[in-house]
Amino acid sequence: QVQLVESGRGLVQVGGSLTLSCAASGNTLSIYRMGWFRQAPGKEREFVSAIRWRDDLTYYADSVKGRFTISRDNSKNTVYLQMNSLKAEDTAVYYCAATRLGSGWYQANDYEYWGQGTQVTVSS
Repeated sequence: QVQLVESGRGLVQVGGSLTLSCAASGNTLSIYRMGWFRQAPGKEREFVSAIRWRDDLTYYADSVKGRFTISRDNSKNTVYLQMNSLKAEDTAVYYCAATRLGSGWYQANDYEYWGQGTQVTVSS
């Protein structure tokens, strides 16, 4: 089992920046990939970004490419999501996710473990 705890929730203005963190614990050696999803009110949960553990290969949704950066700290078993140039449409609950499996990257059911979610609100 892997447990995930997010931190870094906040209220920022359009154009601002915010960094989210996700600390993994438990059987972290089994992690193959970790990622971030988000869910806005009335919308489905959508992929934001992910990073593969063994080589730091990353993927981003087109909507955040060039503005968001995912990274990780091996020593802390922590993944970060640096969010710059935030837009009102980035407002959502952001979820950290992890999987032991090497299947798809972009669907919620590609991930086995989930954090509790953290609210990001971008005001205009």
